[in-house]
Amino acid sequence: MESDGLIPSQAEPSPDLPKLLHFKVYRRRWFVLALLCLLNSSNATLWLTFAPVADETMKTLGVSLYQVNWLSMVYMVVAIPVSCGTTWMIDKWGLRITLVLGSWLNMIGSIVRMTGALATVPDWLRFPLVLVGQTVCSLAQPLVIFSPTKLAALWFPEHQRAMANMAASMSNPLGVLLANIVSPVIISSTSSFVMLLFIYSIPPTIICFLATVGLRQSVPPTPPSASAENSSSEPFVQSIKLLLKNRSYLILLLCFGLGVAVFTCFTSLLEQILCVKGYNNAFAGQCGVLFILLGLLGAGATSWYVDQSKKFSETTKISICLASVACSIFAVVSQMPDQKTSVAVTCCLFGLFGFAMYPVAMELSVECSYPVGEATSAGIIFIAGQILSMVCMFLLQLLARPLSSAPLSVCAVSDETLSWRVPVLVMAGLWCLAACVFVIFFNTDYRRLQAEQAATEHTPVLSGL
Repeated sequence: MESDGLIPSQAEPSPDLPKLLHFKVYRRRWFVLALLCLLNSSNATLWLTFAPVADETMKTLGVSLYQVNWLSMVYMVVAIPVSCGTTWMIDKWGLRITLVLGSWLNMIGSIVRMTGALATVPDWLRFPLVLVGQTVCSLAQPLVIFSPTKLAALWFPEHQRAMANMAASMSNPLGVLLANIVSPVIISSTSSFVMLLFIYSIPPTIICFLATVGLRQSVPPTPPSASAENSSSEPFVQSIKLLLKNRSYLILLLCFGLGVAVFTCFTSLLEQILCVKGYNNAFAGQCGVLFILLGLLGAGATSWYVDQSKKFSETTKISICLASVACSIFAVVSQMPDQKTSVAVTCCLFGLFGFAMYPVAMELSVECSYPVGEATSAGIIFIAGQILSMVCMFLLQLLARPLSSAPLSVCAVSDETLSWRVPVLVMAGLWCLAACVFVIFFNTDYRRLQAEQAATEHTPVLSGL
């Protein structure tokens, strides 16, 4: 067969040639990713500012432990009614408006919180102001949490999506880690609650400026992949109907939602669980740090692996099973005194395997629900996680019983010392239930990858190149 004079007849075109001709990536994607990571991390530090220093928060604001927990729980309560609108907003209006709005809410909320701690504010007004600030910050969380899968799909090529999703998603637990480190350090070094909240208001202000000035567009000039061309192709209401009819997606929603609930309870209540058995705030903070550091390592490893292998289901199933073992062990050793090494190791393992499934499961939610928009498929799972988190927080606190005698306790308020034996066992049971259901019943095709492969095979090669 003769050549047309442009491409030698004996040379077979590369299978990647259609992608190279039609799809392009831009260096600016790294700025957009970095901005989302900073915003996500900042919002997480605001979320759990008070959990590592619950004792000091009670003393300064003159409130009970139950009210301090509401400073974390308000994120869950607010997310439920606003999340559906948020998923529609991201898919309809794009990333730029979403992230800029999220950055402004983040900054305003952090400033309102700080005003509640000023000495000039009456004692009765302090907690309400801090709670209002937390509520404003919580409005930003769905805008930020729902964006990683959307950003990965619109700005990154197929072989970088899982890693981009991992970086954006794991910046949230990185913020939790920073809160566990920074809050105790600031309180111990300055003994100033207002200084704590002032320092936490600085990053949101800087990030708000960067987002407002630097984020110029929601999508790159040309798509990085075939699926990016059809992102959010389904109307919102139709997307919801498709998700509710998708058996695989519903199983993932239930199991991953339970996982999010257990993680939320674990990070919010860790200090309260450990102080009863003689483990001080510093050790609890160190366990929280190890939990997240190893989690970031696990998430990075699994994201790199699935980017190469595309084994989303297998990776998620292995991770959730190993995490269930670690959570069960923690439920036992956390109720034993003088077991610092065992408690620290189980926190490491729980974080390593638990966080390993997070970014992969988010990508899996898109794969099993395509062509539903990425923000919608990931957002509905987050909503389920928030609802279950709120239910679990109420349940675990209800099951925690006051102790008449706790000689080992180092909790600051002795008359509120609680036994967490039953709650931690329930927490482990919920994770094991999620693992069993997911491993036995979950199975799906990778619809987005199949659609991209089909589009690539039928993409015409431009002549003259």
